Amino acid sequence: MGMMHDPIVQTPAAPSFTQALRFWLQLGFVSFGGPAGQIALMHQELVERRRWISEKRYLHALNYCMLLPGPEAQQLATYIGWLLHGVRGGIAAGALFVLPSLGILIALSMIYVSYGNTPVVAGMLWAVKPAVVAIVLFAAWRIGSKALKNSALWGIAAASFVAIFFFKVPFPLIVLVAGCAGCMGVWGHRWAPQWFRPSAGHASKSVSAAAPAVIDDNTPTPAHALFSRGRLLRFTAVGFLLWLAVFAALAAAFGWQGVLTQMAWFFTKAALLTFGGAYAVLPYVFQGAVTDFGWLTAPQMMDGLALGESTPGPLIMVVAFVAFLGGWKLPMFGRDHLLMAGSVAACVVTFFTFLPSFLFILIGGPLIEATHGELKFTAPLTAITAAVVGVIVNLALFFALHALWPAGWGRPFDAAAALIAVAAAVGLIRYQISVIKLIACCAVLGAVVGAAAGTGKVGFL
Repeated sequence: MGMMHDPIVQTPAAPSFTQALRFWLQLGFVSFGGPAGQIALMHQELVERRRWISEKRYLHALNYCMLLPGPEAQQLATYIGWLLHGVRGGIAAGALFVLPSLGILIALSMIYVSYGNTPVVAGMLWAVKPAVVAIVLFAAWRIGSKALKNSALWGIAAASFVAIFFFKVPFPLIVLVAGCAGCMGVWGHRWAPQWFRPSAGHASKSVSAAAPAVIDDNTPTPAHALFSRGRLLRFTAVGFLLWLAVFAALAAAFGWQGVLTQMAWFFTKAALLTFGGAYAVLPYVFQGAVTDFGWLTAPQMMDGLALGESTPGPLIMVVAFVAFLGGWKLPMFGRDHLLMAGSVAACVVTFFTFLPSFLFILIGGPLIEATHGELKFTAPLTAITAAVVGVIVNLALFFALHALWPAGWGRPFDAAAALIAVAAAVGLIRYQISVIKLIACCAVLGAVVGAAAGTGKVGFL
């Protein structure tokens, strides 16, 4: 009897641009579960099932995206699309990761502003708010359990909480100070490297079978992904000019104090501060959109976060809801065109939020293809992530104030909302229920309460 040999696994055919477009569009509609779920889904589809990229190259790209400000899952899709099909592939992958979510959120925002005061919808929003408190606290716990590995990082987290809670220190300054602390850790990394060494993050712990991939471990870097100084300067100039052209057009049409102009400037800054994921920048967005500009209220911000958690795409897409309500409240096209104002504002903010993410990949990708991460790059991120934990806890407390004391501190305490918050926290931490299922259950409960009340005045709007 002859010896049995393992069948030779052939390298899959490289996907055409049309095939890739179909995949990225499908991904945009099913990418639920936040960054961890989206990264796991892409790993399953691109590494294990389709074998468009190897495990090692996938994780190498992911490590770079985790270092960047912005939504890492969307940036990872952009990176892989760029590796496969050049600039058009990267733009298509990144855009299709976002556009379905944008369309869904605009539609949900229209429903929110049109029917949010009806008893059933109002009841749903009332029940979802305390769940949002639990979700934000759970995010702080989840990030903190990975990031706070020693006393130095715990100290940074505590200091950031004290700074923003008691002294109202702006979020950008907290990020800057934490990054400097991380840089000091770099200087001393020879005697204490463990202080600022990052955790494994979202990286997969299981290595897929060594089946060949289209972009394999040893596949040469494609010609379009090779580094050149001219290319770097060219893309940097094009990206800046594109940003400047749109921003200047808004300023010319609406003035510097115009709603769209202010949104463009604010969310450009926010896009450069989203180290550590969407929850990291939410305090900054909240501070600007609610406190400084008054585009929406704190309860509305909580509703937007719930909608963002319930839709596919990056969680940072909650900025589309923020912008829609800002455009609705301060319509730039007159009171007869509220829906158009909200929709245009959502599209403008999405453009300025995600433009840097595309540029980070198209400009920095060739450098990453030729180099590997080192502690001197990861240490500042580790310190910033630790600071973010304290900032997120502050945000959760602020949300709790509005959910449990809807009429203000010192006014009647909403015991029913507190019970929902506790149950939601137990479900997330103890039973690991998905965020989408949790929001759905709370929404159904709230709809029943709202329908029974029949007035829409249950203390939630």
